[in-house]
Amino acid sequence: MAKTVPKPCQKTIIACGPIGTKCLPLHPIMGREKVFRFKQFAVLNDRTAMKVGTDGVLLGAWCPVTNARRVLDVGTGCGVIALMVAQRNASAVIDALDIDHDAVEEARINFANSPWSGRLAAHECDFNRWNPAVQYDLIVSNPPFFTDSLLPPDDARSLARHTQALSYSQLIEGAARLLSDDGTLALISPTDAEQATISAAAFASLPVRRITRVIPVENAPAKRILWQLSRRDVPYREESLTIARHDGTFTDEYIALTRAFYLKM
Repeated sequence: MAKTVPKPCQKTIIACGPIGTKCLPLHPIMGREKVFRFKQFAVLNDRTAMKVGTDGVLLGAWCPVTNARRVLDVGTGCGVIALMVAQRNASAVIDALDIDHDAVEEARINFANSPWSGRLAAHECDFNRWNPAVQYDLIVSNPPFFTDSLLPPDDARSLARHTQALSYSQLIEGAARLLSDDGTLALISPTDAEQATISAAAFASLPVRRITRVIPVENAPAKRILWQLSRRDVPYREESLTIARHDGTFTDEYIALTRAFYLKM
């Protein structure tokens, strides 16, 4: 059977960088409200459906970036995960995809105002149609979830949070197509998506190599799972990460993971 090649996207927006596109005078925009400030960059997250949250920051701080020269961020939103990867890896060139026009415009602003604008590009494109000329060493995604819940009234938020737009199987099968031989897919999911993720990984021949169960408060059940999938043959690891103690203070392990980003860590 002939291999189906996804049709190229018709519309791409690129942040200022080596391709030679010009930057708009965007700096004054960053002074308005709804800006989330990190230690080395700030993100405007006013127009994107999904705001900066713990899930994205966890994934951006946890994902393996060593030796990742080409990186793809799927469902970038305001671009926070892509920016965190750029901060952690000084040589990574990062493509960031989203199907929402406002999200891409906002990511473009955030990339242009970051210290790494030359290595970040935002593209308005459906991941299922993304057909680049390169393979990626790392693909990261904070994908939509709540598959079985009622759709919220806002259409943009619905697209951002529901797997009707991009299922776990589509994400993992697409990543298997786009990754280099030693490449890694890193994602975060709710715990109730564990079996779906394992099944999709097996179907795509992209084995689960590492999982971290995220516990919001000590002694509580895990609510999220961080995943690392790769064809590279490395020992399987399973661990847990607790975010907060009962008194509301952050744990030492969470501080160690995120202190390079949060201002008050």
